Amino acid sequence: MAISAVSSPSSSEDNHKILLEFPDNRLLIDLCGEFDRNLSQIETELGVHIVRRGNQLAIHGEEDASKQAAEVLQALYQRLESGRAVETGDIDGEIRMGSSGKDTGTRDGDQLEMFKGGKVEIKTRKKLVEPRTKAQKAYVRSLFANELAFGIGPAGTGKTYLAVAVGVNMFIGGHVDRIILSRPAVEAGERLGFLPGDMKDKIDPYMQPLYDALNDFLPGKQLARLVEEKKIEIAPLAFMRGRTLSNAFVLLDEAQNATSMQMKMFLTRLGEGSRMVVTGDRSQVDLPRGTQSGLHDAEKLLKGIERISFSYFTSRDVVRHSLVAKIIEAYDSNDV
Repeated sequence: MAISAVSSPSSSEDNHKILLEFPDNRLLIDLCGEFDRNLSQIETELGVHIVRRGNQLAIHGEEDASKQAAEVLQALYQRLESGRAVETGDIDGEIRMGSSGKDTGTRDGDQLEMFKGGKVEIKTRKKLVEPRTKAQKAYVRSLFANELAFGIGPAGTGKTYLAVAVGVNMFIGGHVDRIILSRPAVEAGERLGFLPGDMKDKIDPYMQPLYDALNDFLPGKQLARLVEEKKIEIAPLAFMRGRTLSNAFVLLDEAQNATSMQMKMFLTRLGEGSRMVVTGDRSQVDLPRGTQSGLHDAEKLLKGIERISFSYFTSRDVVRHSLVAKIIEAYDSNDV
């Protein structure tokens, strides 16, 4: 890639100008997006004005904002040069991460595969997955670095999605032999018996979010075969009792709905060669009134223990939809 950039400061701080020249006009079209919607997104988020003339983009605005917009555009162009598409979430991720998304530290050999071009990338069979916020990047690092990792925060922050992606990455890389995904089936209770079908048919609706994540990372036929061969298991938390989970990537999702005894039971399933991840949202506890959440107890008891990490997310890390962040902030501010 050979992008030329010219910076032109002026007497007005609000009128700093950076001129970028892109060698491939076809990629520039993809960079700008249909009806220049990608440029509009960058303009709105960073408070700059971008003018396109031929194969050049002129960025006008405050110096810091203009420089950040230039970095975002250059990073997105590099993404297109590597043969990958640019979507709304990718733009949002580049804006949030900025230069902090570059990795300059040392890495273990097992992690080298997910670091390319200075970015954290999780390789799966169907796609490359990238953290889109600083908290997500730190979370992914902790998943690779620790045998037991907790991800705690509101809905839409990528806790489960990134954990499943890391699990698939470890599985296809031969670092684990199995993937085991679990959730407490709290909503089911006694009503499970009234649902049609066998036990799998009754449980599957509660496990569907985990299937959805796996379908993003593995081809359908391969996923079906791995489930059939028990190399990938998706089961309610209650089914974990009595098992020793060795050489496996184990995820407990919606952990705020596990009781203290269930959490202890789950955590003590950890076997040799395994990685365990626990995710949850403390604001969405569905346990009966007066029942203590096992996530709360684990957080209180296990902090400070070596090889156990805690990663926290806020509404600023929501990547599902911009409105989700506003909804979470509104509820938090009203203490509902």
